[in-house]
Amino acid sequence: MTPAERFETERLTIRRPVAGDAEAIFQCYAGDPQVTRYVSWPLHRSVEDTRQFLGFSDAQWARWPAGPLLIETTENGRLIGGTGLAYETTETATTGYVLAKQAWGCGFATEALQGVVQLAARLELTALRARCHPFHVVSQRVLEKNGFVREEEPRPANFPNLPVGESREALYYTLALPSR
Repeated sequence: MTPAERFETERLTIRRPVAGDAEAIFQCYAGDPQVTRYVSWPLHRSVEDTRQFLGFSDAQWARWPAGPLLIETTENGRLIGGTGLAYETTETATTGYVLAKQAWGCGFATEALQGVVQLAARLELTALRARCHPFHVVSQRVLEKNGFVREEEPRPANFPNLPVGESREALYYTLALPSR
């Protein structure tokens, strides 16, 4: 595995997903309506949806130096969520994170994002972008703790798992990375 495919933070192992992860991803977070409420991809209704995601992940990794990543605890190797880089250009990418309910409130999102920011710098990206729903205050704090700056007022975004009538706007954030 390349350094982008697997790395560690103080409490986490962050790694590229493989085909054998489908069931664990589905059970851990991708099939949970509460966990996926504010993500930009549809809730996985079956393990087959998760397998399709893994095909997408492989395509991203084939095209770019990095792509989707899984978050596991180093203590016991338990899967707790996902993160990664979605390249926009050779110099910029978007990032985000999703954690299983049992991992909420433990500081794992902040730590995982710190690791992804360090990875982006090693890959010589110049900027990272992220977005979050205005009601997801915890996610806003995670981004801000990691140095992301809110760009402007909310604007329309895709949140496919929100109920009809709930805001479909997002807050957009950017982090300028130091150039080498």
